Amino acid sequence: MVWLKFAACIAIILFSGTRLARYGDAISEKTGMGRIWIGLLLLAAITSMPELVTGVSAVALVKLPDLAVGTLLGSCIFNLALIAVMDTIYRPMPILSRVSPSHIVSAASGIMIVAVVAAGIGAGRFFSGVTLGWINLTGILPLVLYLVGIWWVFRSERNNRAASAQVMPAQYEDLSKKTVYLRFALSAAAIIGAGIWLSFVGEEISTTYSLHTSFVGSLFLAITTSMPELVVTLAALRLGAVDMAVADVLGSNMFNLALITPVDLAYRRGPVLSSVLGAHLVTALLVIVMSLMVIIGIRFRQQRKTFSLVSWHSVALVGLYIFGIYRIFVSGMGVG
Repeated sequence: MVWLKFAACIAIILFSGTRLARYGDAISEKTGMGRIWIGLLLLAAITSMPELVTGVSAVALVKLPDLAVGTLLGSCIFNLALIAVMDTIYRPMPILSRVSPSHIVSAASGIMIVAVVAAGIGAGRFFSGVTLGWINLTGILPLVLYLVGIWWVFRSERNNRAASAQVMPAQYEDLSKKTVYLRFALSAAAIIGAGIWLSFVGEEISTTYSLHTSFVGSLFLAITTSMPELVVTLAALRLGAVDMAVADVLGSNMFNLALITPVDLAYRRGPVLSSVLGAHLVTALLVIVMSLMVIIGIRFRQQRKTFSLVSWHSVALVGLYIFGIYRIFVSGMGVG
């Protein structure tokens, strides 16, 4: 029965995710906001709702901060590995050579936030005296840095768009704004509902098969809660909205890391980051290194893929992800 629920969730996400990308692209055209903003703000927030629900429920209901932090960080490395998948599908050139330089700012913002998260995990006790109520400094900073990062991306994208002055051809003239907004809202509601349901189904599977006490629990939940990102980014790529696809991945990572703040709010036993295993530092470090790979790929643009179907940075991202899975296994992350 649980696997039927899982299949139903995936079916809804597949159906609504493709439409979410299409109508998000239409909103970009009709409002002039740009595909990066649609991906970074709207799509990233919508597709990250399962991580929010899973993270808060993990600390508020079952008192497992390791599961919450493991899901958020695990989702980040999974999302970054999605860039390798997109690079394989996108045939003309390395996908990171095709996107806007503004994505460097998004990746750098993610690095800043995860560095704070890593500091909270590794040296949280040294910041224990700096609190606001029961919230520690390391619990507040991720959200603050997320807002700073969004502002930083806004300035960068505004300057890049002014310099390029590109005019995109109209593709959705047959759809009114009202229709686009309504269909986008319905698709968003469907994918949020299915994604949240999927997060609970993932927890049910982990419990049913006793996976919650091993690395598989955190790994499985990280992957299941990232299903909306997977579907939406691939759908955006099929539409040719490369910037929107990459923005959804990097924006989701920023949003996931900012979710440390509400998770910390929900955890009343102390600072959540200083309550988890030090093994999470490995995953945090991987997020930093993989994000740096993305920045290098965007900064040093290659016109041809290194290995015919994939670029060197895709091989590096997949290798780092596999290494991360192995390290999670040997360090016993997610043990409850």
